[in-house]
Amino acid sequence: MTIVRLALDVPLHRLFDYHIEDDPRLQPGLRARAPFGTREKIGVIVEFVSRSELPLEQIKTARLIEDDDLPPLPPDFFQICAFASQYYQAPPGEVILQALPPGLKKIRAVKRQKERQEAISAPAAPDMPTLTGSQAAALEILRLDRGYAPYLLHGVTGSGKTEIYLRLIDAVLREGKQALLLAPEINLTPQLETWLARRFPGVRVVMLHSELTEAARERAWRAAFSGAARIIVGTRLAVFTPLPLLGLIIVDEEHDPSYRQQDGMRYSARDLAVFRARLKRLPIVLGSATPSLESWAHALRGRYTLARLAERAVSGARLPAVRVLDTRRQKLIDGLSEPLLEALRQRLAAKEQSLIFLNRRGFAPVLACPACGWVSRCPRCAANRVLHLADRRLRCHHCGLESLIPKTCPTCGNLDLHPFGRGTQRLEARLAELFPAARILRVDRDSARSRKQWEAMLEEIQSGAADILIGTQMLAKGHDFPRLTLVGTTGTDAALFAADWRAPERLFAQLMQVAGRAGRADLPGEVILQSEYPQHPLYQALIAQDYPGYAQTLLAERRAAGFPPYAYQAILRAEARDMATALAFLQQAAALPCIADYPEVVLYDPIPMRLFRMMNQERAQLLLESASRPQLQAFLSVWRAALELLPRKNRLQWRLEVDPVDC
Repeated sequence: MTIVRLALDVPLHRLFDYHIEDDPRLQPGLRARAPFGTREKIGVIVEFVSRSELPLEQIKTARLIEDDDLPPLPPDFFQICAFASQYYQAPPGEVILQALPPGLKKIRAVKRQKERQEAISAPAAPDMPTLTGSQAAALEILRLDRGYAPYLLHGVTGSGKTEIYLRLIDAVLREGKQALLLAPEINLTPQLETWLARRFPGVRVVMLHSELTEAARERAWRAAFSGAARIIVGTRLAVFTPLPLLGLIIVDEEHDPSYRQQDGMRYSARDLAVFRARLKRLPIVLGSATPSLESWAHALRGRYTLARLAERAVSGARLPAVRVLDTRRQKLIDGLSEPLLEALRQRLAAKEQSLIFLNRRGFAPVLACPACGWVSRCPRCAANRVLHLADRRLRCHHCGLESLIPKTCPTCGNLDLHPFGRGTQRLEARLAELFPAARILRVDRDSARSRKQWEAMLEEIQSGAADILIGTQMLAKGHDFPRLTLVGTTGTDAALFAADWRAPERLFAQLMQVAGRAGRADLPGEVILQSEYPQHPLYQALIAQDYPGYAQTLLAERRAAGFPPYAYQAILRAEARDMATALAFLQQAAALPCIADYPEVVLYDPIPMRLFRMMNQERAQLLLESASRPQLQAFLSVWRAALELLPRKNRLQWRLEVDPVDC
C-alpha cells in the first residue's frame, strides 16, 4: 500500500492522506475514489507521502477509478496551481479542484471516449485582409521565436487587434501547437468563435466558460487536454486548462476587471497567464485600447515589449470626434440633453445607428416615498433594491432578493411612490416616447440573460433592425457595428468622485471603449459625453483620445500617493452576523506578534467595507501595504498560519485577498 495526498472537493479544501493499493498506473495527477465521512468523493492525487502525520490505523483507503481514461494531470498544471495557492494565499486543494470542470469531480460509471489527437495544418484563409502599416509594424515586434516574451499590444479601438491575434495564431498552428485566447466576458466569445471558425476551417476550436452545460464543458476541456483542440477560447478559469502543445497565450482586453475572480479563490487570470507563459517559456500578448496602469508601467520600465496600433484598420475609417457637453446649461429629459436628442434625430434620418450608454440597469436605482422618506432598501444588504418596472419587481443587484413593487408605502401608506434616478429601462421608455417610429433595443443583463438571447440581439444589430441601442458595459467593448455612428453617454460623473481610487482609470477605459464603437467603418463617428464637469482632465483626455497622456497623469498621482503599481497590497476581509465580531477579529489579527518581524509591511486600522452588509453578513476589512512584494508575500505566509489559529465566534469567516481591485 502507498500513502497518497488527495485534493478533495470538500468545503475544508485541505489535502488528505489516504492509503491506495500499488498499481502500475499509480502516479500524481490521476483521480481516485476516496471515502469521506459517510460518502465517497472524487479526489486528485497530488503527491506520494513517505510518512503521514496521522497514525496508520486512521488512514482510510482510496482506489483508482477503474474505467478512467483521463491521463494524469501534467506537472505544469500542479505548478501553476501551487503558484496560485502560494501567491493568493488559498488552500492548494481549493485551487486544484476549482480549476477542474465540475463533471470530473463527480462519481460516474460511464467510460469516456478518448480524444483523438490530430496534427492539423492551418492554411491561411484566401480572403485575409491587407495589413495596415501599423499592423505590419506590430507583427514585426511580436516575435514568437524568443521563448518567454511578454508583449503589450496597445491599439486604438478599431485598429485591428483581432487580425493581429489571428495572424499569430496562424503561425502557432503551422508549428503544430495550441493557442489559448482569453476573453474577459462570456458575451465576447461567440464573436471570437465565429472569426476563428471562418479563418481556420478544419481546425478544432473549443469554448471554455461557465455558461456551457456540464457535459459540453467537460468535452471541451478534454479536447483541449488531449491536444485535439488546437484553439482554446475561454474566460478566466481557462487559464488553468492543461494544454500539452501550448505555444501562445493571448489575453484580450487585458485591462478588464472581469479577469479578477471575486469568489472562491481570488486571483487575476491575466497575471496567472503571464506566470504560465514564463513557466512554459512562451510568448504572451496582452491586448487593449486602454491597458491597465500596471501593464502600462511594465511597458514603460521595459518589462513588457510595447507594440502600438495608432490607426483604424478599415480604409477610410477615422477615430470619432469627441465632444463634452456641459449639462449645467442644458435642460435634461431623463438625462438626455437637446443637442444629444438632435444628434439622434439626424442619425435616424440618415438611417444610421446610435448607442446611448448608461451603465445602470433597471428602471431606477431606488423607489422612494416623498411623504415619509421610505426608500426601497434591501433588508439583507447595505444597498437599495433597484426598480425593475418591466418585471414589476424590486431587485437587489448584490444578493438577488426580489419582491413585488408595493402599491402603497410600507411605512405610511402613501399611494404616490416615486422612482429616483434612472436606469436603462427608464431611458428606453423615454426614448420610445420621444422617437415612436424608432426601433429601440435595450442590451443589458436583464434583456440578454442567455447566450441565445445575446446572439439574437447581435444579429438584430448587425442586420440593421435596430436604430437606437441602449446599453451597459456589455456593449462597450469588442463589438463591431459598421452602421453605428453616434455614441452618447449619461450618468458618468458619479465615478469621477467615487471613494475607490481606481474609479478614474476604470471610467476612462469604459468611456474610451464605448466611444470606440462609433465610426468603425467608412461612416464618420461622433461621441457626445454629457457632464457637469467638462473641464475635468479625464474628459479632456477623452477629447484628445490620449491614453498615454492620461495614463502618465494617473501614474504620477499613484506614485505620489504610494498606490499600486508603486506599492503592493493585500486585504484581510471578515464576515460575521454582527459588525463588532468582524472588527474584533481584525483587531486581533492586527495585534499578532509576528507582525513585529516585518517592519516593511504597514497594517491600517480595521474598518467596515463600503458595502458593509451583504446577505445578512456584516463585513469589515484590514488593508496591508508594502513597497516590497517579496516582503509582503513572506509576511502573508507567516501571518496566514497565525490567523488560522485564532478562535472564531458567531460563525465568522475570513479570507485574504492579494492585489485587491476593490479597496
